[in-house]
Amino acid sequence: MSVPIKVVPKKALNVLGEDLQVCCLEPRTGWFRDGYCNTDLQDQGAHVVCAIMTDEFLNFSASCGNNLKTPAPAYGFPGLKAGDKWCLCVSRWKDAMEAGLAPPIVLASTHEKALTVVSLEDLKQHEYVVEK
Repeated sequence: MSVPIKVVPKKALNVLGEDLQVCCLEPRTGWFRDGYCNTDLQDQGAHVVCAIMTDEFLNFSASCGNNLKTPAPAYGFPGLKAGDKWCLCVSRWKDAMEAGLAPPIVLASTHEKALTVVSLEDLKQHEYVVEK
């Protein structure tokens, strides 16, 4: 019996057309749990949006049947709290946006595949900007 092997693409681009940047290493996020919002054909949910969790979004996600607060160690999932960065399914992020509850995102760490579901304009409206 063979076990499928996930193959990480050599070079992924973000929604800005630049090299994809790391989203978060603590907690370690991403489809491959390598810190990047990378994807492959086996990633049915397209976990490509690097988002910063908010209590409002976490509650929204739980109300949709995906409790992101509760740890699931068997899947390498630590459970999330407000302030954590996490690679979200682009369709769930879009649902939250349409409900007015989209968490802020990091454009440089959001995979270009997100643009097949949402527009760059929508993503930019929710960009997390660090105040200087």
